[in-house]
Amino acid sequence: MKPRFSLPIFWRIFLLIWLAMALTVVVSNIATRELMDRERLSIERQEGLRELALEAIAIREGTGEDQGRGPAWRFLKEQGRDLDLHLILIDSSDQKGEAQSDALPSSIRERMGGGWHRARPAVIEISNGYRLVAWPRLGSEGWLDPRLFKLLEMALGFVIITLACWWVARRISKPLRHVESTARAITGGDLSLRVSPGIAGRRDEIGALATAFNGMTEQLCDLLERQKHLLRDISHDLRTPLTRQRIAIELASENGDVEPDLMASILRQNERLEAMTAQILTLYRITEKGSDFARTPVRLIAVLTRVLQDAADYAEHRQVDCELRTAPDCQQVTVLGDEGLLQRALDNVLQNALDHTAPGQVVSISLTAGAGTLTCDISDNGPGVPSEVLPKLFEPFYRADEARSGQGWGLGLAIAKDIIKAHDGSITATNGKQGGLVVSLSWPVFTGPE
Repeated sequence: MKPRFSLPIFWRIFLLIWLAMALTVVVSNIATRELMDRERLSIERQEGLRELALEAIAIREGTGEDQGRGPAWRFLKEQGRDLDLHLILIDSSDQKGEAQSDALPSSIRERMGGGWHRARPAVIEISNGYRLVAWPRLGSEGWLDPRLFKLLEMALGFVIITLACWWVARRISKPLRHVESTARAITGGDLSLRVSPGIAGRRDEIGALATAFNGMTEQLCDLLERQKHLLRDISHDLRTPLTRQRIAIELASENGDVEPDLMASILRQNERLEAMTAQILTLYRITEKGSDFARTPVRLIAVLTRVLQDAADYAEHRQVDCELRTAPDCQQVTVLGDEGLLQRALDNVLQNALDHTAPGQVVSISLTAGAGTLTCDISDNGPGVPSEVLPKLFEPFYRADEARSGQGWGLGLAIAKDIIKAHDGSITATNGKQGGLVVSLSWPVFTGPE
């Protein structure tokens, strides 16, 4: 396929501004000349100018005391003052020694001096080789001021260059804003979005950027999809042999052919593998399903009570106490969601806190409501984590081993985050003022206390 011609943005901007400036000069000159011609024609069409010229010729050619060149010149000056015009009568003798053409004598051009009218004054042809030259007096009423043309040129230049710059800015900023909004939407979880073909098909750097962005997004989405399928397939494939292995271990343990301690150790490892497989499957289901599940009003205080009951044996084994504090107005507050998933999220966070709390210490759970939000804070008394590690705690399979030496697989907090997100809530982790890690879970309140 033959490559398409591509013009870089630099040259597009350069050429556009250059063309805008050139167009400004051309248009302003055309407009100025048009106004000049209109005024010149309006002078030439005045009925009395020809009669004035004939009277001036009669005075100039007369032989009396009040006749001749001087009286004719004074006559035209007085008449011109009344008409707000400069009037000069010339004949072929005035161009003696100069090229005989339509050009005005140099003396008259010098007298006219600067101004727009120097190029095209009104010239009225009279009989016997005489011509009457007329042009407006500066600032005279009814005639265009030369400053008007300068203002006109400036105004046209401002408008044309402004439009050109606006078009360039819009041409560049609009597709970039589209790329930015698409990137934000993809970051928010909408992996189906891509930069529009109209922008990706542009023949410049922005089109190349949009094409590369779409290609990168396709590649990343493909990798994410393959990762999810890999987790699903491995988890499903592991469940069956692990179940069969556990049954075989239990049967062997009942027969008494193997040492009880060894068999108990093998059974514990098998249970850990089954628990990890279940965690991976839960993570996959939450990621795949998102927020598409049945929702009912759930009293979070009741869910927390069940979570603490289920964790009582493990807390006793760890020699850790759990302390629950709830505000009075939280007893009847409900959130909208799936009770089983919410229990799983809270249980994962609580298990993480128990794993990283030393024996003899306390895990604190507090439930508060305010501003339409229900918040549960779970605080442990562990070593905490470095501040730069906090955002990574909710990534799958991430473990801050240098700071926290738990026995999990780095899936509990990741699953809790996906569950909370699916319930339109939020989850954050901070280091407590007295040490340890504080995980805060928040949900929008569905119904408040009666």
